[in-house]
Amino acid sequence: MRKIGKALAMGDLLLCLALAGAYGICFGKDGSLKWQQAAAVSAVEEKEEEQAVEIRRLALTFDDGPHPCYTDELLDGLKERGVRATFFVTGEHAEIHPDIIKRMQEEGHLIGNHTYSHMQLRKNNREVFKEELIKTNEILEEITGQEVVYVRPPYGSWDKSFEQELNMFPVLWTVDPLDWCSRDADCITQKIVSKVEENDIILMHDYYETSVEAALKAVDELLAEGYTFVTVEEILFD
Repeated sequence: MRKIGKALAMGDLLLCLALAGAYGICFGKDGSLKWQQAAAVSAVEEKEEEQAVEIRRLALTFDDGPHPCYTDELLDGLKERGVRATFFVTGEHAEIHPDIIKRMQEEGHLIGNHTYSHMQLRKNNREVFKEELIKTNEILEEITGQEVVYVRPPYGSWDKSFEQELNMFPVLWTVDPLDWCSRDADCITQKIVSKVEENDIILMHDYYETSVEAALKAVDELLAEGYTFVTVEEILFD
């Protein structure tokens, strides 16, 4: 009986040791149990660290394209950096370069309407302006197979009644480096980097070589600062 009792006691001890190993329990010098739960604590700490990391988002947008050379260069650079942008294209340029529009779509960029001929809305051209929006939507939808929802009205001129009439949402901007009137890429880059804050929408143009160069330099600097680039819909509605 003593042998059986010793065997049972030894078995219980082994079972306790096995459970202690599984659950991270250890014995102190005084014989008391100390719960380590190392794996569980580590997992909780990692999760807290992940939640503590703040995601600072920016939206990089480009108007007027696509350009036959500069837009492809820009797309190459964005792809290399894993960055998505939003392109507000004119119908006349999209019509000429549908392959570039398809590439934008395939690489995860958002495509919006910038009228057919870069027309500014005025008091006396409302219907013509509306027709340009509709025509550009039709061109883009034929190329991409997707409905166009977002519009950047040239010069920011807009009529809110179009939102219901055309089911379109206007997208303006919060940072404008005036890249279209400068040929100094470093200067444009500095204007962007010095002004941006979280959730800003940056206005640029993919129709100028210096703009493309400045955009990619700014992306590099802002990525290094911890910013993440998203499309405008994520800024506006998330």
